[in-house]
Amino acid sequence: MEQGVGKVFGKYVAFNVMGALGLSCYILADTYFVAAGAGAEGLAALNLAIPVYSFINGLGLMTGMGGATAFAIAGGRADDGKKRTIFTQVACVDLVISLLFSAGGIFFATPLSAALGADSQVLEKTSVYLRILMIFAPMFMFNNLLVCFVRNDGNPKRSMAAMVLGSLSNIVLDYVFIMVFHWGMFGAAVATGIAPIVSMAVLTGHLRSGSCGFGLRRGRLRPRLMAECAALGMSSLIVEVSAGVVMIIFNGLAAAAAGNTGIAAYGVLANLALVITSIFTGIGQGIQPILSRFYGEGNEPAMNQVYGLAIAASAAFALGIYAVCAVFARPVVGAFNHQGDPVLEAIAVRGLRIYFAGFLFAGVNVVTAAFFSAVSQPGRSFAVSMLRGFVVILPMAFILAAALGLDGVWLSMPASELVVAVFCLILYVWEKKNRKR
Repeated sequence: MEQGVGKVFGKYVAFNVMGALGLSCYILADTYFVAAGAGAEGLAALNLAIPVYSFINGLGLMTGMGGATAFAIAGGRADDGKKRTIFTQVACVDLVISLLFSAGGIFFATPLSAALGADSQVLEKTSVYLRILMIFAPMFMFNNLLVCFVRNDGNPKRSMAAMVLGSLSNIVLDYVFIMVFHWGMFGAAVATGIAPIVSMAVLTGHLRSGSCGFGLRRGRLRPRLMAECAALGMSSLIVEVSAGVVMIIFNGLAAAAAGNTGIAAYGVLANLALVITSIFTGIGQGIQPILSRFYGEGNEPAMNQVYGLAIAASAAFALGIYAVCAVFARPVVGAFNHQGDPVLEAIAVRGLRIYFAGFLFAGVNVVTAAFFSAVSQPGRSFAVSMLRGFVVILPMAFILAAALGLDGVWLSMPASELVVAVFCLILYVWEKKNRKR
């Protein structure tokens, strides 16, 4: 059993970490090429617009992860009737939400950009990027939906390939649109919007295969089932939405301390952080199908083993990443500082060494939230995500920023992740004891 669980864990987690890394490179590629083509102002505009992408991505993951979790649990319990209808229910939710985002992008991109903190220097760049990003919302959301369902339908390799190829297309198109065609922020946004279309083209291969266990089915809408799927995916939504909210708050705090240069410096950290967080997200998404199946079967020893392996893997990644970033902070920042701005470099290098220490604890929190969601404990998953995303980090940021200035903003991330990690481990041990009774 142990060898079997370890082998399955390695297969699902490896594919999903690679896929999640590929997906996170959507925005990182934009960051690099926007920095090259538009300098610090472009970086600031991009960072102001990215929170909206987090909201779109979060809602797509809520329906995708929630629906796919319900799909896997129903499969483990051999509830074929419920299993067949889940995809249709969550696809309908995605359609409505994504069209609302698209309409918002068409009509409200400029006032929304101003509300996010864009001043006269960067308002036009922000609104251009934001408008295109929101118009492509259906592509982002349906890509997340298909990725999650294909993974839970026993094909993690195709999910990984789709995400990686989508990301590679984004990088290539970023270069072409920004560096060759000189389309600036418009080109960066269009490249990002095309990437999920490439990803979905790869995923449709699974839909055409004889092994596909989901699809659109005729039938009435079932609000209760939609609500169940949303609850199971709520932690994924909170992770993404909180990242957007935290980015908005940190943008404001960085601007108060160092203006648009502060926002640009935080943009470098935040976008690099998206890539690193994607490793933990990949681990969490990778263990979800395994845990949901074991939960449906009532196999508690296997569930506990999967959790332990996930914590160990996230800790190993975190230690390695922090060591590399701490030692090579200056060249890492330099890759995004094409104009050689010494103020931006000084802020970002110091910030990277402080801010990234939080990843030593973040893996525990992401994995624990994913664990509770996968074993049909959405309330506990929601609590972990809320603590990590809002309840602890926001007060911590304001308090430490008031006491220590910009250093306090960076320090709030590791401080809050540590507090939540202690809570997560206590909650998991308590839950494990209760399951034995």
